[in-house]
Amino acid sequence: MLTSLVLYVDDAAAQRISVHGLPAAGGTTVTLNVVSIGSSYSELVGDLVVRPGPDLLDPATDGLKQDLTVAVTSTTTPIRRTWSKGMLPGVFPVPLTLARDVERWPFDSYYTGPITVELFSGTGQPPERADVAFVNRLTGWKFNVNRVSTANRLAPYEIELQRSASTMLFAIVILCIFVAIAAVGLFVAIKTLRDPRRFQSPLTTWYAAMLFAVVPLRNALPGSPAFGSWIDLTIVLWVLVALVVSMLLYIAAWWQATNAKT
Repeated sequence: MLTSLVLYVDDAAAQRISVHGLPAAGGTTVTLNVVSIGSSYSELVGDLVVRPGPDLLDPATDGLKQDLTVAVTSTTTPIRRTWSKGMLPGVFPVPLTLARDVERWPFDSYYTGPITVELFSGTGQPPERADVAFVNRLTGWKFNVNRVSTANRLAPYEIELQRSASTMLFAIVILCIFVAIAAVGLFVAIKTLRDPRRFQSPLTTWYAAMLFAVVPLRNALPGSPAFGSWIDLTIVLWVLVALVVSMLLYIAAWWQATNAKT
């Protein structure tokens, strides 16, 4: 219990700014708050926050002096957002495409493509590559941001996601529960078969309850690995087989106990 608490606190402490972005030439800052990951793990969603610098704002109206456009690459669909003169930029969602290796669950990892954010101020001006600040607001995930090239200060970013230590520990504990259920079921059934006098009829409902508990436990695994994955083939399937065999052995013990009485 203490270990899980320590891991949870450590993971929570890691929910910080992963990369500190520097303001653009006009003082404009860009922040990407990573807030969610799609259920199919093919998309990472972040909220992009654009704060224009004082050089872009009209001090009389606090609005933009000229049009401001933001273009984001490595997205599921191309994103280009424009704010007209007099407006103020807001927050808008940015879906990022993920490459993944789900077969290695719970040690799976996910990667985005190269991410760039470019600012277009006014008309006829060349775009300016923004230095983005990344903030991890995901629970249960380790979040790393790296440049594609360390030689270039404004090289595109790449995000790497891995499950946190507390999440992996939770998954391993549930898998151990699967094995324990199967082992206890077989142990009780074999002992009862060897000595039918130990037969207790209420335990037949216990076997049924354990059998029906497998699927809810399987669905409780963090990330809900795809059906047919290695977890199902190496653990879940054989736990079901062990429980069914245990139930049959226990029924055989009941039959022996009944014959012994007659």
